[in-house]
Amino acid sequence: MNIDNKTTALVVTDPQNDFLSEDGAAWALVGDSVRKNNTIANLETLLTAARDGGYRTFVSPHYYYPADKEWQFGGTLEQKMHEIGMFARSGPLELSGFDGSGADWLERLKPLLTDSNVIVVSPHKVYGPQNNDLALQMRKHGISKVVLAGMSANLCVESHMRDLVEQGFEVFVVSDATAAAIDPDLGDGYQAAVINFNFIASKVWTTREAVEVLQAV
Repeated sequence: MNIDNKTTALVVTDPQNDFLSEDGAAWALVGDSVRKNNTIANLETLLTAARDGGYRTFVSPHYYYPADKEWQFGGTLEQKMHEIGMFARSGPLELSGFDGSGADWLERLKPLLTDSNVIVVSPHKVYGPQNNDLALQMRKHGISKVVLAGMSANLCVESHMRDLVEQGFEVFVVSDATAAAIDPDLGDGYQAAVINFNFIASKVWTTREAVEVLQAV
């Protein structure tokens, strides 16, 4: 495990209002998990450590445009996201109504997510990065190791972990810088994700452990 700011990057999925704001579309499902994990403060700590340590941060966002609402099928939570209007934008080439919307960055994290060390890649559409340019951007920047965090644990974070591992990246997941839906019928998405993080990732760290590694360079 050779962590350095030339070949290692922080990847953050979906640091958006619909997941992280109390006014967000998914807060009723994820809010308890976000609070329990101290997810927002931990993401802030990670982003700050990456910036201060000279690491690039890649953000893989989730956006839905009007045409996406016309999809004819989808999984359980994928359909739910469409139903409640998560990550909705007016179009791929315009930002009308974007500022402060559910698709926008959480206000507390905006200063760090708009810093010069941050690269925002094209949106993923379901959960994983197979259809956006995350892997391409990282390879073009010489990245081979990923510190992974963001929302939500058993959906986008786990899907990003799985795909990046398959593509040959070394992946370290930060378990308390994420959270997930807890539903009486579907179960605890966070606990499901942590099990798979431990089976698949190279390492699973707390935020404190991750920051110690990033600062040790």
